[in-house]
Amino acid sequence: MVSYTAPVKLASARAWRTYTGGSKIDEIHGVFDGKDSQFPEEWIMSTVVARNVGREEFVHEGLSFLEHSQESLRDFIARNPKDALGTTHFDSVGDTTGVLVKIIDAAERLAVQVHPNKQKARELFHSRFGKTECWHILGGRDISGRPYGIYMGFKEGITRKEWERCFYEQDIPALLGHMHYFDVKPGETYLIRGGVPHAIGQGCLLIEIQEPTDYTIRVERTTPSGLSVPPQACHQGIGFERMFDCFEYDGISREEAYGRWCILPKILQQTDDFTKSLLIGYEDTTCFRLERYDMTGKCEIRTDGIFCGLYIYSGSGSIISEDLVQHIKGGDQFFIPAKCDSFTIEAEKDHPISMFRFFGPNR
Repeated sequence: MVSYTAPVKLASARAWRTYTGGSKIDEIHGVFDGKDSQFPEEWIMSTVVARNVGREEFVHEGLSFLEHSQESLRDFIARNPKDALGTTHFDSVGDTTGVLVKIIDAAERLAVQVHPNKQKARELFHSRFGKTECWHILGGRDISGRPYGIYMGFKEGITRKEWERCFYEQDIPALLGHMHYFDVKPGETYLIRGGVPHAIGQGCLLIEIQEPTDYTIRVERTTPSGLSVPPQACHQGIGFERMFDCFEYDGISREEAYGRWCILPKILQQTDDFTKSLLIGYEDTTCFRLERYDMTGKCEIRTDGIFCGLYIYSGSGSIISEDLVQHIKGGDQFFIPAKCDSFTIEAEKDHPISMFRFFGPNR
């Protein structure tokens, strides 16, 4: 039986989406002849099943499983939630991590969308979690000669009436024109709160950390590549009229949008062997926390009784805890139980490791 006192390796979980991509995720895993497909996302430390209209029979899609096991991470946590998540987290949040992480590789622009904030999630979906999310840009690719970027937030003066008109007439140029567009660069981080309209542009490769739901309100009836979007996939079961309740119609200037939502990294610790950076912290949102480690040597990490997740973005080496030594490489992911007191990451010579560490909500 898998222990709660050591890092738990998870199998890779890919999720079907309405847009194409994913070849860059294959490259993270060392597969360089991969093709873009309808599986452009890798879900990490996931206790959530993807919501895809017409694919309801795929009951485990997006859900994380322990490597070489039939046990899901959700069931592993439920067996002993206090050892897995910690007593403080369990007492305030329950037997859920309260967070979901994804690698997203978009070969086409995503449909214009929004996610509910906590209030609307409770009101419309009877969910304790909304879907505030954060994107850390890993890189990207120019497609058809166009640089990669993101759409985010209403411009000033956009009303619900005008937004509804754009939807019912499917005036896509106006939908896009009513939002701010930003070219993005590797290393940038953007916080997208529930209620803020957005769309990831074609070519973007990013890591996303979010509240653990898959409620996505879409206002395009056809994706950029021509896939028809069913009504249920637009309104998520609440109907076309109520779906417009999920948007917050408080447009701001481009400069204010960038200043409000672009989060600058902070170096927390730097040694000859590693650099630890904070990408999004609890001072930015209480929903989650995301750190990055870049290491050429050895780094010991103490958990302080708080669970977390790891994603090895590049490099190779070992993860060591007590008597257990596990080899790691790009694309590997781990759940670190709260009962695991500490672990060490050691990079192999000439194979420096870049790794993300992520945490659930601050309650």
